[in-house]
Amino acid sequence: MEKQYHIGFDDSHKAEYAILPGDPGRVEKIASYLENPRFFCQNREYTTWLGELSGKTVLVISTGMGGPSTAIAIEELFKTGVKNFIRIGTCGGMALPVTGGDIVIATGAIRQEGTTREYVPIEFPAVADIDVTNALVQAAKKLNQKWHTGIVQCKDSFYGQHSPGRMPAGHELDNKWQAWIKAGCLASEMESASVFIVSQILGARAGCVLNVIWNQEREKAGMSNPQSLDTEGAIKTAVEAVRILIKG
Repeated sequence: MEKQYHIGFDDSHKAEYAILPGDPGRVEKIASYLENPRFFCQNREYTTWLGELSGKTVLVISTGMGGPSTAIAIEELFKTGVKNFIRIGTCGGMALPVTGGDIVIATGAIRQEGTTREYVPIEFPAVADIDVTNALVQAAKKLNQKWHTGIVQCKDSFYGQHSPGRMPAGHELDNKWQAWIKAGCLASEMESASVFIVSQILGARAGCVLNVIWNQEREKAGMSNPQSLDTEGAIKTAVEAVRILIKG
């Protein structure tokens, strides 16, 4: 096999499992929770390390921010033999019970982004694989994490969320934001829909675990709003979930 154009490597890694942070700077930290972690490749926004769990090779690769680069990563990783994906990232809480430092395990994503519309019509849902999701829940319980399961909003514009009032489309953004909250959406992030939809179409399994940084809705409501940039809980949950999936 020739090296894949964007991720920069071929199928020599022999990994069937991949953990996908967005930030290249988090890859080495996540890989440090594996056995025998080692640098593998770097090209564009895709930094890749390898390690082992329960005798199986596990790949950790950054996807960059947003849907397009995430979809490319899933497509090319699948071609090299990866069949199981866990996105690990950060999010902002939306539902009031979700606070900074909590873990959100996404069961599905609102497709308020553009990438997946070039895969399948918008009526098709973006949902996580049940086995991967169950492994993440089992891992969160085992590690005594404070966790939530449910729907997340997946968007393309970070500042469209945080500064909707200065956007020409601000009225639409605000109306949809309130609709998602009324429907029970837990949190907002930028990559889950692409992970779910592309994996579904390829026939791969995918899940998503997110560290909550803060919750702007709690702040608006005058509630306590702790902030947490510590992703260790989400990392340990993802790694333990891969171990559970390997053991079957």
